[in-house]
Amino acid sequence: MGQITLPTWLFIVLLFLAVLAILDRLFVPSLRWFFRRRLNRVLTEIGSRLEISIRPFQLTKRQVLIDRLIYDSKVMEAIEHFSARDKVPREVLQAEALSYAREIVPSFNAYFYFRLGYWVAQKAARLLYRVRLGSPENERLLKINPNATVVFVMNHRSNMDYVLVAFLAAERTTLSYAVGEWARIWPLETLFKFMGAFFVRRNSQNQLYRLVLERYIHMATREGVCQAVFLEGGLTRDGRLRPPKMGLIDYMLRHFDPETDRDIFFIPVGLNYDRTIEDRSQIRALDPQATRRSWFFVLKTTFGFIVRQILLMARGRWRVYGYACVNFGAPISAAEYCRGQGFVPARMDKYMRHQRVEDFCRLLMAAMEKNIPVLPLPLVAAVLLEAGGEPLSVFEIKARVHYLIENIRTRGAPIFFPREEYDEVLTEVLDTLKLRRLALEREGLFQADPAQHDLLKYYANSIEHWWKET
Repeated sequence: MGQITLPTWLFIVLLFLAVLAILDRLFVPSLRWFFRRRLNRVLTEIGSRLEISIRPFQLTKRQVLIDRLIYDSKVMEAIEHFSARDKVPREVLQAEALSYAREIVPSFNAYFYFRLGYWVAQKAARLLYRVRLGSPENERLLKINPNATVVFVMNHRSNMDYVLVAFLAAERTTLSYAVGEWARIWPLETLFKFMGAFFVRRNSQNQLYRLVLERYIHMATREGVCQAVFLEGGLTRDGRLRPPKMGLIDYMLRHFDPETDRDIFFIPVGLNYDRTIEDRSQIRALDPQATRRSWFFVLKTTFGFIVRQILLMARGRWRVYGYACVNFGAPISAAEYCRGQGFVPARMDKYMRHQRVEDFCRLLMAAMEKNIPVLPLPLVAAVLLEAGGEPLSVFEIKARVHYLIENIRTRGAPIFFPREEYDEVLTEVLDTLKLRRLALEREGLFQADPAQHDLLKYYANSIEHWWKET
């Protein structure tokens, strides 16, 4: 019997392929069964307590959703149109649409969302802030038709908004976020996709891309997927609300018929913080003369910030960033609004529909603004700014804050300033302002630091719509 001699490298390759075959035939099916069993157990457990259930659309395989999207009749029509207009081969445009679909469509994982994502969000939020839920419209939220589509419409103050709202809403539902291109880096992209987020290219003028995005949002909305939208389209720069961006809302309503379609309930959500991590960078972005920061500088600064916080914790000198509060407002039914306004988006031309959707976005923005919580630090910041540089004693600051609270309370402002801890909270806020050099103290008197006026105003602006009217 002859012998066959193999090179060492070939033997290693054959051995590797044999191991892969064994894994594929014996172990991989067992692992799939194990993880599927755990996933089904989570779905059963979570489904029994969620007020808004996980939709079948969210549990559909990602590749199936991508295929549905790129073979959507309107996408196919657009490809034919652009191919004829621009003299581009149909296959090229089909491949382009496929790349957009893969970029947009999430790969929602319920086990990851509720077991890992919820745990991380909870720990991160409570580590950094004293998290509080304002005055949610619980009774009205419970009356929403369980088959309706729910869209949370929020202001955007910090990238912590994603974490905070996902954590506080996890007892009610899962949220599918619209996430900007900033998160399309590893490993954030994979994590966000597992959490059900879909990616949006801001201000893209590519017509095919915009159509693919529109059709995905249309599909998700029609299937009842609960979504979260930042109506401003980006982070606030100066603390005030930015003008509404109506693109995503228009995509949701573009083919909506209030008489035949699943109703869409928009829930205004107001968020506010005693401190946002990005405050100085947002103020700096307003300066047209400021030089653009490199990625290396951003990473170095972020790493340095994390190291400083860890060192402060190790020395026992670290303190939370104050309060972070979320208010859920009364839901607004798209069907009721459209009937009341004689508005049927599916039957209107583009120009008229845009006007009506813009009016609706203004309504949502006003409702959202009324639900932004009034927190201790923004109140003190408003008082120091109103003093115009006049030094104030602690007693005078307390009196002015109390006067301001009572004035805006009568107009329905959602105030979170615990009365039983009034003095302690106010003292803590003043200490924070001193440590961050936003306020100067001399002989027991406090005044705004003129060099940090813009940053102090950033916080006061979050409640400007209340205190400017006093």
